[in-house]
Amino acid sequence: MKAAIYYNQTDIRVEEIPTPKIEHDEVLVEMRACGICGSDLMEWYLKSRAPLVLGHEPSGVIVERGKAVKNFDVGDRVFVHHHVACLECHYCLHGDYTLCEKFHKTNIVPGGFAEYFKVPAPNLQLDTLKIPDGISFEEATLIEPLGCCLRAIKKCGICRGDSVAIIGAGATGIIHTFLSKFFGAEKVIVSDLVDFRLRFAEKFGADIAVNPLRADLSEVVNAETDGRGVDLVIVTAPNIEAYKAGLSVCRKGGKLCVFAPTEPGKILEISPKQLFFNELQIIPSYSTSHVETREALKLIESGKICARDLITHRFPLVETAKAFKTALENKESLKVVVLGK
Repeated sequence: MKAAIYYNQTDIRVEEIPTPKIEHDEVLVEMRACGICGSDLMEWYLKSRAPLVLGHEPSGVIVERGKAVKNFDVGDRVFVHHHVACLECHYCLHGDYTLCEKFHKTNIVPGGFAEYFKVPAPNLQLDTLKIPDGISFEEATLIEPLGCCLRAIKKCGICRGDSVAIIGAGATGIIHTFLSKFFGAEKVIVSDLVDFRLRFAEKFGADIAVNPLRADLSEVVNAETDGRGVDLVIVTAPNIEAYKAGLSVCRKGGKLCVFAPTEPGKILEISPKQLFFNELQIIPSYSTSHVETREALKLIESGKICARDLITHRFPLVETAKAFKTALENKESLKVVVLGK
């Protein structure tokens, strides 16, 4: 079968590799669509594992089923989550599913950017979801990123009437914009250096869009919050300056959501005195679990979020390198999707 092998950001080759062999409790899925995630573009995060097949936002059709598999059959249209928890360890019992040791050891094989991928038994049993007829394969690729954002929003505890600043208006920044309004935020301020993305943010509910090249974010936030700062800041841009900007617009007693990692060695300095006397809360949120993927699917199915509007570019599997180049360099791209058959 064909698979896109990642060697580095500028070296992605479509090569022939063996089609995975399934066990009695596994299924083989023919990939129909798989989104490119922001983490797929972080070379520092990937270089130690290369070469490898990326792709963890996949949807497809089951083409082979192990004899012991129940509740799934050949022909089922499915979304598959690449990581699942054990549900039994200390972390899982506290609801911290993404910190479970098993979570990091369960993966689809070889990855979503391939003609076929194998779904191991744990992934199949816990977080493989049948796609309703009204949802396309492309829309189903948004289940995982939407789930990630849902988890972050829930951890941060948005209250009705809150003010929210979102720094970074890529696909997840725009999803956060929608979810903030959906869960009752009164005012959502979105900041990004790219006007194209800011226009999208406005379509998804942003009340105010700020390009820091033309306006001072702190001044805008202060004017809109009577000088207090916002109740919640969500940083989706993976750089220290974005986090500094986030801290500068967060009110006393406010929350800063760490939604994007930075490169190793990048340090954000903050005084414990500032944390203590301002009672700031810093809330990281990594990945998503089987809980939020189901919520994400229902939200997409309801039509309340128009997932397909986030997809700006589509490429066949043989053009995966071009898809990555677009996601990296094209300022007028949001979600880039690689298509299978």
